[in-house]
Amino acid sequence: MKVQIEKYDDNGFGIAKIGKKEVSVPFTSVGDVVEIRKWGREKRRIVAKDFEIIEYSPHRVQPRCAYFGKCGGCLWQHIPYKEQIKIKEEKLSKLLDLEIGVLPSPKTYGHRNRIDVAVTTQGIGFRERGKWWKTVDIEKCEVFGDKSELSLKRLREFMEDFNLKPWDLRKGEGFLRYIVLREGKFTGELMVNLVTYEGTLPEEVENYFNFADSLYWSINATKSDVSYGDPKKFWGSEFITEMLDDVVYLIHPNSFFQTNSYQAVNLVKMVSKFVEGERILDLYAGVGTFGIYLAKREFKVEGIEINPFAVEIANKNVEMNKVEAIFRVGEDKDVESLKDYDTVIVDPPRGGLHPKLIKKILRDKPSNIVYVSCNPKTLKDNLNILKQQYKIDAVVGLDMFPHTPHIESVVKLTLKV
Repeated sequence: MKVQIEKYDDNGFGIAKIGKKEVSVPFTSVGDVVEIRKWGREKRRIVAKDFEIIEYSPHRVQPRCAYFGKCGGCLWQHIPYKEQIKIKEEKLSKLLDLEIGVLPSPKTYGHRNRIDVAVTTQGIGFRERGKWWKTVDIEKCEVFGDKSELSLKRLREFMEDFNLKPWDLRKGEGFLRYIVLREGKFTGELMVNLVTYEGTLPEEVENYFNFADSLYWSINATKSDVSYGDPKKFWGSEFITEMLDDVVYLIHPNSFFQTNSYQAVNLVKMVSKFVEGERILDLYAGVGTFGIYLAKREFKVEGIEINPFAVEIANKNVEMNKVEAIFRVGEDKDVESLKDYDTVIVDPPRGGLHPKLIKKILRDKPSNIVYVSCNPKTLKDNLNILKQQYKIDAVVGLDMFPHTPHIESVVKLTLKV
């Protein structure tokens, strides 16, 4: 059946109508004419499984990546970047019922400071869209940058020379499972982390990745398909560093950091602009990305984070930047009192704020809240409750994830008088 793509769904797929059905079609653009031969259900939506674009929209651009259309990493390389920003602005504005602008990413390729590349019997690369058992074999990743090409080339040479077995996704067996690349975009430092199943990694691995500042061997002894493990050994530096403006951060294989360093600079500046007063509570503090940036500007910062290892890195970052700030282990729902803080920063996971924390915010009434969100839907739900006692002073979207439908948002809330 031949149909035209009319709009986009929340997941970045084009939507076509077949009778009364709305069918989501990946890697399409508004104006494309597609022939859909088969479709099926994915969660709560109908998705085209067998289709062909028979007439391309005049609004398309040529994707830079040779693997676009199969690799599940980027859905929008075919959409002009200005149009991507417009789509995100419309989505965010409609969802929050406000007029909201989205700040474009300073770079749209080579911007990611981390990629998790699967090493499987299917190939070395990323999952094919919608098919967890298939891997799209790649030579480089355009959104990470040039260092990915050399890293993957050396990995293939290493595996061939020592006859190392890749992971079989269906059987749950093999040795090499992932290569995770992390790069300080402002420092140029590179970390290579090889994630394996139990076994022996040849010591000669160091010779293949002698261009990396830090090389790790991590073991995932479970059958779970995850790209991290317990660090077994490292060569070179224990950490690499990244800089955001005038602040230096340590990067470790198992620590979280914003994946777009260039836009992360704008993010920390925006949060700094929105905070008020002197005493700042940084909830979901991670490695201290916001807290240490603010401490450098002489705010009095206390950070709380559930992950003990992240807190350890945050306190190392405090020492390295020679600032005064306190980071401790704790859960969002267990915060005793928010009364003593002028501004509370919250940067929760995709599930949003814990209901107990929302109750404590409404009870203790801190004057200012800065809410950083990676999920507009849970942000909307949380704001609908917080608006009982808070007004929205400002909302800004930041495009941390070019060529995807994802959006980062920063909201400034002040207590109603």
